[in-house]
Amino acid sequence: MKELHDLLLERHSIRRYTGEPVDPEHVKLILEAALLAPTSKNARSWQFVVVDDRDTLMRLSDCKPAYATSVKDATFAVVVTSDPEKSEAYIEDASVAAAFMHLQAAALGVGSCWVQVRGRQDAMGESSELSVREILGIPDNMSVLCIMTFGYPAETRRPVDPSKLLWEKVHIGAWRGDDTNADG
Repeated sequence: MKELHDLLLERHSIRRYTGEPVDPEHVKLILEAALLAPTSKNARSWQFVVVDDRDTLMRLSDCKPAYATSVKDATFAVVVTSDPEKSEAYIEDASVAAAFMHLQAAALGVGSCWVQVRGRQDAMGESSELSVREILGIPDNMSVLCIMTFGYPAETRRPVDPSKLLWEKVHIGAWRGDDTNADG
């Protein structure tokens, strides 16, 4: 297992996978990471749909016209949903769970990619959320945040160079400087 800081430097979104099945124990650990994620007021507003059927992955990859290609090539995907009625922080709760899955996958040598669904549209201009909900039978009360794709990487990415971190984006004690751009 890697040290967390090294893992953060090395983790990248992986969009191409080898097709080799992911070890079932690794799948379990990735899902366990999501279930261990902290939630506002311990509401646990999230729920997850695990998909490994090739035809279903292909259909899910059509939920938006760009940046969803990793879904059809993934060994498996996890659709992250959350119930707005259970927590006012339902988006944040689901986001933390997705991030925990990213980190657990990276620690295991499994690639992953976040595919945004909430607020996106498919090629016909219809809601990506609605498309995913219909494919998987997700109830109307559940918001679909993202699809997390997983598989062993078929691409190699260099670690982040710490000297290129944007430290000017960090303000100590109060906002400093005249950088008022909201670009990040």
